[in-house]
Amino acid sequence: MSAIDISIICIYCLTLPFIAFALSGRQDSVSTYVGGGHDLPWWVICLSLVATETSTLTIISIPGIAYGSGMVFVGLAVGYVTGRALVAWLFLPRYFSGQVSSVYQYLGHRFGPAMERTVSATFLIMRVLAEGIRLFAGMLPVAAILTSMNFPLPQWVIMLVIAGLTLFYTMFGGLRAVVWSDAIQLAVYVTGTAACLGLLYHHATDMQIHALRHSNRFHLFHKSSYYFLDPYTPCAAMIGGAIMAMASHGTDQLMVQRVLAARNLTDARKALIGSGFMVGCLFAMLSLVGMLLWARNDEKPLAAMGLQTSDALFPAFIVHDLPQGLAGLLIAGLLSATMGSLSATLNSMTSATLLDFVLPCRALARRAGLSALAFARVVTMLWAVVLVLAALAFAHSHGPAVVFGLSVASCSYGAMLGAFVFAMFSTRARTREILPSFVMTVVTVCGVMMFWRPYGATIAFTWLVPLGVIVMFVCGLGLRGIGKIRQ
Repeated sequence: MSAIDISIICIYCLTLPFIAFALSGRQDSVSTYVGGGHDLPWWVICLSLVATETSTLTIISIPGIAYGSGMVFVGLAVGYVTGRALVAWLFLPRYFSGQVSSVYQYLGHRFGPAMERTVSATFLIMRVLAEGIRLFAGMLPVAAILTSMNFPLPQWVIMLVIAGLTLFYTMFGGLRAVVWSDAIQLAVYVTGTAACLGLLYHHATDMQIHALRHSNRFHLFHKSSYYFLDPYTPCAAMIGGAIMAMASHGTDQLMVQRVLAARNLTDARKALIGSGFMVGCLFAMLSLVGMLLWARNDEKPLAAMGLQTSDALFPAFIVHDLPQGLAGLLIAGLLSATMGSLSATLNSMTSATLLDFVLPCRALARRAGLSALAFARVVTMLWAVVLVLAALAFAHSHGPAVVFGLSVASCSYGAMLGAFVFAMFSTRARTREILPSFVMTVVTVCGVMMFWRPYGATIAFTWLVPLGVIVMFVCGLGLRGIGKIRQ
């Protein structure tokens, strides 16, 4: 790693927080802090959505997955676009007509405050776990650089530096700073990925390109008889991926918060659907990087190159094989992806805490003698500490981090999506049926993910959300039937 690369990384890390803060404008209320003023351009929201969901997990994991399996993540994007389109036309009109700031307020209006707080608390817990994995993955390439320079630092120190830089503009700039910084960060790592892709293709030999073109790695789906264990079969990718996208972009405050910051319903729909196509393009770029690395390494398995996991493939290539300047840009891109997802998570968790737990937050603010805005910033800082601690807990995890991260998030998605479908389309649903069903569904899906091992493998993450929806409906309808019998 050269002095040029180190300079690029340092300049980026030191200037981004100030640029994001300058673009955020004045933060004079909690509403502006967590809602962005509801006047952000749709294209900025679109970029922010892509940056939020394509974290460092995406950048370091997808090339490794493509190294062994080809373009399967692009197949997932087909389902993602379908799910976003359904959310845009079925869910968003209800959110904009109700003037909600937290998506879980919609459930509160329909089923009462107990349901709102329960779902919001589940979101906070699952988000801590999922973002902890993301933060840990974002630390890995930085640790690899420092080790290559014979200047290793403890993992917790690196995480604190990343979290501290992100916390600065998130605390003082609010959602507007988060969204504008996401747009900048996305541009950085897309540019770096495109440059890396061009370099790999330029240096590939005719024989390597021929081997790649005549391989079976351009297929978007797996042909497998293990339908519920492989997330990349056509049904798992398109049906499971669509339902997952409906849950993540229709019921997760992390994503819905950005959509609600749009000027109107039309802009929100443009941002949401456009983000699906952009994610598909990014998946394709990263997959092509992995496939070109496969051809460059003469089809060698990862173990033969001394790599323990597929996630180590792309960071190792960045650190050891890229020319001066480009390596620094790619590392800055990885850091930007980490900081983008972290800032988005911090702001969404703060908004859920303040908006869904209004009375406890007001009481704590009064006891501390803080204004509402100052208390919101304290909450953001506390969540940052929690996320760093969660990241340290994943220091010994194995396997592709992006798959593990999606699996953790999917544990609650099915229950959330089921609850929102009941709220929107069932006039007979009652809190006494939906609230217990929600809790039972989350516990059931978590148990399936952790303990059910058919054929020695876990159920594919793309089927966890449909499973949760089915369990939610079975429990909800079952409790309704029991209630009628008792009456």
